[in-house]
Amino acid sequence: MGRPALLSVPDIKVEWELYQTNHEGEMVEKIHEDGTDGLVLNPAAWTHYSIAIRDAVAMADYPVVEIHISNLHDRGKDVEWRDKSVIAPECAGQIVGFGAASYELGMRAVHRKINDCESS
Repeated sequence: MGRPALLSVPDIKVEWELYQTNHEGEMVEKIHEDGTDGLVLNPAAWTHYSIAIRDAVAMADYPVVEIHISNLHDRGKDVEWRDKSVIAPECAGQIVGFGAASYELGMRAVHRKINDCESS
């Protein structure tokens, strides 16, 4: 089960929850949880095959940004499907290849999307 923790980006005054699980169904339930304003999602191996997570993201009524620490699009050298995400088409955007900074960039992107939606 995931363990909640708070993350912060110093100039963004919002509360973030860190959640990690190795169980696809638990992740789907977390995506559907009430009270979520936005999501930074690192789907790891689920990137390539999880239609359940793709569908959950498609149903989300908040912005979802898919992130990867490594460059997903540089992975297909050995196996063609490794550079493809089945989840990305349902996301507000995708950030890849910036190491651990991908998480901060994802948080900034989600925050911006939430603010853009509120000001529209």
